Amino acid sequence: MAQRAGHIVCITKNGTNPAYEGARIGARRVAAAAGYGMTSLYPTQPDDAVEQSALLAEALRMNPDAIMLAAADPAALDPVLADVQEAGLPVISFVSRSAAIAPACFVTSDNGALAETIGAHLIAEIGGEGRVAIIEGNPASETSAPRTEGFLKAISAAPGIELAAQAVGYYQRADAEAAMEKILANQAHLDGAMVANDFMALGVIEAIRRAGRSMPVVSVNAMPQAISALLSGALLATAAFDAMKIACAGTLATIRLLEGKQIPREIILPVEIVTAENCADWNRDYNDRPLPTWEEVATG
Repeated sequence: MAQRAGHIVCITKNGTNPAYEGARIGARRVAAAAGYGMTSLYPTQPDDAVEQSALLAEALRMNPDAIMLAAADPAALDPVLADVQEAGLPVISFVSRSAAIAPACFVTSDNGALAETIGAHLIAEIGGEGRVAIIEGNPASETSAPRTEGFLKAISAAPGIELAAQAVGYYQRADAEAAMEKILANQAHLDGAMVANDFMALGVIEAIRRAGRSMPVVSVNAMPQAISALLSGALLATAAFDAMKIACAGTLATIRLLEGKQIPREIILPVEIVTAENCADWNRDYNDRPLPTWEEVATG
């Protein structure tokens, strides 16, 4: 298809988390299929709000038709978002959003429900009894607190489960691996780990392996590396907070908005638990995963 003049800038949180690489791939694929150009930007320092704010200002200077944004720290971007709003540029947010400056559309999944469901899956696996650890995400991210609350809700619903340890992994593999190392050094008995994203879970799994221990681990995202971990038995299950699908939905909404069509203020994708038994649809590279349709994402 010949490319139209439409240009979208997509800004993600970092270039380290493979889930956001999936988001960028999916967004570019949807844009290209519709004949739109897309520029992808992300901070070189993972989740750096100052750098991301500068990137948002850079995007404004590009004078695109729209901006897609997954903010690392939404409040920190509000001053530049106000400039974007004043310039009349539409913003579609995904994963996280400003509380002060509403986007034209926000695309996400139910973080609390995802975490509670995947946490309950772990608890069922260990027979409803035991001691578990939680590795949280980045406190500045909109997704982190609901996922922690979901894990805690699953634990509170199971009288035989004790929360043995809780640490912050900042949604980064190395941070989560270091946090889990400390937990393992201080907890002689641990029956499982609930981790707020797949990228951190890979670090947690490595820390467990290096310590010569074994326990089920659950996480969130359903990125390709996590599917490999599912199939190897290193990961018990993941909840499909599918960054690629979320970004695809955001791109579809952006294109509809630019073409004068109606879009909802919010799109919430459904909770899906992915295991080694049902992972075939996710067991593909991001370039090979099927693209969702507007009808699919608009109805959840």
